[in-house]
Amino acid sequence: MASVPSKLYADDVSLVMVLLDTNPFFWSSSTLSFSQFLSHVLAFVNGLLTLNQLNQVVVIATGYNSCDYLFDSSSDTNRNFENGGMPAIYSSLLQRLDEFLTRDEQLGKEEAEGRIRSSLLSGSLSMALCYIQRVFRSGSLHPQPRVSISAAF
Repeated sequence: MASVPSKLYADDVSLVMVLLDTNPFFWSSSTLSFSQFLSHVLAFVNGLLTLNQLNQVVVIATGYNSCDYLFDSSSDTNRNFENGGMPAIYSSLLQRLDEFLTRDEQLGKEEAEGRIRSSLLSGSLSMALCYIQRVFRSGSLHPQPRVSISAAF
């Protein structure tokens, strides 16, 4: 009788979930500007993807009204270069981030003025854990999951 193949756990392959806090109320009081911080996050993501071709990075934006997936490195469209030489990772992530910030700001205009504008980190953390669970159930290769929360504290 043939044995059932066991799931493989790869020690050197990582699944990194980056939770990016985009709350403008927190970033306005920070000593580091959001654009400087974003350039550091992009370098971090690029470094992770360069270390191992099998590494996977997912970026989730966290606003004060919503959370959304910005980038998933497992998508084939994110591995190409655009005509100007900028990797698609940067252009697609920045475009989706701009759309997310606009949508989050529109949702904020509909809210009451007296509301405390805190970030929805618990929502984005839930999204990250659900994504990790989905990856574990979908394939035979299990990367080491990691969650990185990027926020102004």
